[in-house]
Amino acid sequence: MSLRLSTVILPIYRWAAEGRGIWKRAEEMGFGAAYTYDHLSWREPFRDGPWYGALPTLTAAAGVTERVRLGTMVTSPNFRHPVTLAKELMTLDEVSAGRVTLGIGAGGTGFDATVLGQEPWPPKERADRFAEFTALLDRLLTEPHVTSEGAFYSATEARTVPGCVQRPRLPFAVAATGPRGMRLAARHGQAWVTTGEPKLYETGTPEQSLAAIADQVKRVSAAFAAEGREPGGIPKILLSGFTPDYAAPFTSVDAFVDFAGRHAEAGIDELVVHWPIPDSDFAYDHATFERIAAEAPSQLA
Repeated sequence: MSLRLSTVILPIYRWAAEGRGIWKRAEEMGFGAAYTYDHLSWREPFRDGPWYGALPTLTAAAGVTERVRLGTMVTSPNFRHPVTLAKELMTLDEVSAGRVTLGIGAGGTGFDATVLGQEPWPPKERADRFAEFTALLDRLLTEPHVTSEGAFYSATEARTVPGCVQRPRLPFAVAATGPRGMRLAARHGQAWVTTGEPKLYETGTPEQSLAAIADQVKRVSAAFAAEGREPGGIPKILLSGFTPDYAAPFTSVDAFVDFAGRHAEAGIDELVVHWPIPDSDFAYDHATFERIAAEAPSQLA
């Protein structure tokens, strides 16, 4: 059993006062990666509070860290276009000396879905857009000149020069739970992301959630195999905090190791935990969080 421990730091901190120190501390604590959410705003209690842009935050974080991987968890087509996103990602990969992972997903139906004045996309259109968005972004980050006309996203003589530091491009961690999204992950992804089974978050049991995640791992592994790729070499990432037992692992190091170990046995390779935030679902004890980061990895190796 081996499991990598990473964190996600919400983009809520004023940089000089808190943000700089938190991102530096994440590296000092030994996390494999430090991600941030790529939304324009989020749910309560964050809806009307400070919320900064993901890519500028990651660029600043690249300047105060040296080793930890950085990434979005996750970016979606809701308010982005592949051409401009590719240019920003290429730049971030350069600034960070090749430490960027793009977490990418279809997006939800929350505030980001309507912030530009559009109606929320129906599920089929959302899936269609996600597929086209991801395929074009893949091309933009691997080819220096791209012209493409799609149903939703087009590019005319788009330049992405000199390209990514990471070759052939920075890795995609594709969030998907349905068969179509898993096929997309198998085609374009260098990792796969899940938050578990959403239907079980409020009404399910930890045992049901674990079984659902194990089933997701089997299905995405089959999708990778169908694309001729070795599933065992593709990291499977769980963004924690959205399973029925979301708070229990942070009561002690032993509780966390038990939670993480069971998910490692289910096929998860990387567990992403939220940086503690008071007065939220992530309001666990910071001292315990620090102990988990220091002690749990050796027990999960």
